[in-house]
Amino acid sequence: MDGKKPKKTPKFPDSYIDKNADEYDNQKWMERNQRRTTILSVQYLFDEKLDNLGEINILKKRPYLILDLGCGTGFSSSILIECGFRVIGVDILPDMLNKAKEKKKNLNNYENLDLILADINYLPLKENSIDQAISISAYNFIIHDKQELNEKRKAVNNTSRYLYKILKKNGRIIIEFYPKDDKELNLFIDSFINNDFNGFVIKKSPLQKSGQTFLLLKKERWTMDHGNL
Repeated sequence: MDGKKPKKTPKFPDSYIDKNADEYDNQKWMERNQRRTTILSVQYLFDEKLDNLGEINILKKRPYLILDLGCGTGFSSSILIECGFRVIGVDILPDMLNKAKEKKKNLNNYENLDLILADINYLPLKENSIDQAISISAYNFIIHDKQELNEKRKAVNNTSRYLYKILKKNGRIIIEFYPKDDKELNLFIDSFINNDFNGFVIKKSPLQKSGQTFLLLKKERWTMDHGNL
């Protein structure tokens, strides 16, 4: 590996299975990027604007149980463990999750990490059992096999509804993902609004039409602000 970023856009699931899973796991730039993004997402989790959104609930630095959605080879889950959280990492791809299991063996406090092979909408979790959730570079894949708008809308709404059920009261979700345009971004935003989440959108620039985007969400009956912090 030469450590350079690939020029082509990853395709799900092809870019993450078989030899591609090995390649992904060995990319040092990917590991650095995942570390940086996960740490930033943790900072957003404790953002004071989320504290004061709707019902005030200031998060404390205690060992929350965090759901890592689309944990892949475990880069993000490992960092969350380093930050002192208890973590449930979930991924639908066996080839990626097997890499995460190997990383778990070398973690301090490895007993604080559980890894689950499952679809995001069919997790063996009880309602109101998860404190917070984070998703790094994976959430847009929930519509990867959907062509029609109605199919996409149904998929994102089902996922948002399910996340609402398993999160505790005032639970938070930080999503870092890559919607292809504003239309697709609004599809995801609307799914959270429709399922009683409130929050903010963060982009590098107000004029940004695609690329890295963060959703800072809180389980709270309110109206989402589509602007930027």
